[in-house]
Amino acid sequence: MCRKKVCDSLSSQQKCAASGAPPDKVEVFIDEKKVLVDPGTTVLQAAAMVGVEIPRFCYHDRLSIAGNCRMCLVEVEKSVKPVAACAMPVMKGWRIKTDSALTKKAREGVMEFLLVNHPLDCPICDQGGECDLQDQSMAFGSDRTRFADLDQKRAVEDKDIGPLIKTIMTRCIHCTRCVRFSSEVAGSDILGTTGRGSDMQIGTYVEKLFLSELSGNVIDLCPVGALTSKPYSFSARPWETRKTESIDVLDAIGSNIVVTTRTGEVLRILPRQNEDINEEWITDKARFSCDGLTRQRLVAPLIRDHSAQLNPYDWEDALIGIAKVLKSTPPEKMAVVAGGMCDAESLIATKDLFNQLGCETLCTEESFPMNGSGTDLRSNYLLNSHINGIEESDLVLFIGTNPRFEAPLLNSRVRKSWIFNELDVALVGTPVDLTYSYDHLGESTDVLSQLAAGTHPFNKRLAEAARPIIIVGSGALQREDSAKLHSLVTQIAYNTRVQTQVPDDWKVLNVLHRVASQVAALDLGYTPGVEAVRDMKPEVLFMLGADEGIITREQVTDDCFVVYLGHHGDVGAGMADAVLPGAAYTEKQGTYVNTEGRAQQTFVAVTPPGMAREDWKIIRALSEVVGKKLGYDTLQEIRGRLTEVSPNLTRYGDAEEANYFAQANELAKSISGSLVSSALEANQTSLAEFYMTDSISRASPTMAKCVQAVGKEAANRH
Repeated sequence: MCRKKVCDSLSSQQKCAASGAPPDKVEVFIDEKKVLVDPGTTVLQAAAMVGVEIPRFCYHDRLSIAGNCRMCLVEVEKSVKPVAACAMPVMKGWRIKTDSALTKKAREGVMEFLLVNHPLDCPICDQGGECDLQDQSMAFGSDRTRFADLDQKRAVEDKDIGPLIKTIMTRCIHCTRCVRFSSEVAGSDILGTTGRGSDMQIGTYVEKLFLSELSGNVIDLCPVGALTSKPYSFSARPWETRKTESIDVLDAIGSNIVVTTRTGEVLRILPRQNEDINEEWITDKARFSCDGLTRQRLVAPLIRDHSAQLNPYDWEDALIGIAKVLKSTPPEKMAVVAGGMCDAESLIATKDLFNQLGCETLCTEESFPMNGSGTDLRSNYLLNSHINGIEESDLVLFIGTNPRFEAPLLNSRVRKSWIFNELDVALVGTPVDLTYSYDHLGESTDVLSQLAAGTHPFNKRLAEAARPIIIVGSGALQREDSAKLHSLVTQIAYNTRVQTQVPDDWKVLNVLHRVASQVAALDLGYTPGVEAVRDMKPEVLFMLGADEGIITREQVTDDCFVVYLGHHGDVGAGMADAVLPGAAYTEKQGTYVNTEGRAQQTFVAVTPPGMAREDWKIIRALSEVVGKKLGYDTLQEIRGRLTEVSPNLTRYGDAEEANYFAQANELAKSISGSLVSSALEANQTSLAEFYMTDSISRASPTMAKCVQAVGKEAANRH
């Protein structure tokens, strides 16, 4: 019997074995290269596995398949016509040609259609140099067209969709990437299509603004110049700029970014792909608030004189003046408050200096419960399941948080799992719009007491979940009864872990922080919250980037000498007697630890303005003038000191695991006191609040325009 007849008589599993392919794989040939793929894999994905790049406009890895542009046409052997690679699943034995004459002719025809109505404004288009259509027209375009007798090109009126995105809709090729992103990732059905054929347009149906915390990502998605950045408009060409990889510090997620600069100024910020953290998205605040880096900056040391005016000094005189005050003040009358954007280097340098002076009151603006189950165990203050762990979960319970504005990229992960993995979501706290449906268990803290006691109906769903996650927002832990609240959440998480018999490596308890410096500060031994400072009434208060007004002038002694070290003339500088100009996150190489405990670092994109210097170097210089010289002079040496105190701080890119959940549960049971029966309110409940959360965004004109746009849209709605 011939081989063909033998194979025909075999089972499907035997057929795969006979061909050398695993039983769950499909064998196809891309340009004569054999590749084994999973059933349902598209031609475009199969080609990518063997390193063959197929041109496309509408297809995107993270969006649903539309099949609009037809630029990805390929030739399949024995097929009567080319097929769209992005939408066609491969079949066993297919022989696909991506560079044949038929394929090239088909793509040239598609390109000819795309350019029929496209305006010839490449010289003035901001997308120039980064335009997919420009690149593909070089490969498949022609210097002549069969539409020469066309009376006029189609023109489309531009849309006003807000202060962030500039629209030139005549350039639009109807790929619908922006529509799909808006609907699927951002969770806002603002954008859509109207009309058919040459009358088709992408817009907002009725005139309204595209207001979303993730709206700027459509600029990166747009393959032509239809959607570009309004603040960056006509600023520079890509080849004129310098790009520096860095980390966003405006929230606690630690999104990977690329800082684009020219002539010593940050022009724009773009996302950098990191599958574990932000995928390839960033928030609008991270993207557009960079114009605040050059405004209201501190550029010289300032000392307040007898007339209450801040006057500029040189570094030597300013440090000598501050050192005299530090040396003449008893250590029990000194205190330090660290803000939300401090790097680990400045935190350890400040702690070392003031510890040598005998001061032990070092606090953070952001509060966190200390009693019992607080900061002694690292697992009590981390997002232990990790950001990408949400995609493995089947149940998420949020407690006292609004992740849509406190951590938009974590919220987008939850929405992604809600769509594709049928993730169940529940919320205890103020009801908010999370862009997906969830079960609201109630606003009151009484719900937590019932969950801890096992008497709430939701306990059954927790017990039935295979991989549950409980996320408590750090905003909910700012209350007076935060220790008891944290202990109840710890007990709920531990009971859930025991009852559901989750895998050993699965973590249930998670804390979602709001500021970038908090985890590193807790790792280094800072006391969370400023209660100790308020109680002691210090005579010297050193504010390290503390700009949120958590502690005010009225809460310290009248003759308290306040020193502020930071980069913006915000709340902290306004109440200070001595101001030391520091560096922003784009101007220094600094270590930051995100909410999941992953250490990352920023890099120098531009130099600090004026006389401003890196924070830890200022503190190192101050220590020498005070007579308590710190034992490190270089970045490598101070990072060696970080390694001594907490080795995880210098393991860049790794999220250090934390355990001791059983011990945390025992400590939680020992917490005395009662929980105040009141509503658990989220920290940020509106888009306007999201745009103004730190000194950089408050100094940004673009963020101010966004707040005005939100107010205008709300007024129009009513």
